[in-house]
Amino acid sequence: MATTAKSFIATLRVLPEKRAEFIALQTELKHLVFAHEPDALVYELMQADSDENLFYVVATFKDDAAFEHHMHIDFHDRLVPPVLACLAADMELQFFRSYQ
Repeated sequence: MATTAKSFIATLRVLPEKRAEFIALQTELKHLVFAHEPDALVYELMQADSDENLFYVVATFKDDAAFEHHMHIDFHDRLVPPVLACLAADMELQFFRSYQ
């Protein structure tokens, strides 16, 4: 049987006055993910063309263990609370499986 990757799509509505800070934090997070998490296959921040305060993060991890590693790595714990402080509403998070 094929192994399954764990993915998520996060929908994030940002406070206009916090947009630059949010982008800087998410960009740092993205670079650290790729530098320190070899089992992170995708980690992408996208801004909606139709709304400059609406963002999506799409991430795919090799498996559940890689996702759990991501959730507990030191820079995640440092960067995620200030990211969440930039939001105008609760983050919407959906999980998915993809087959390798």
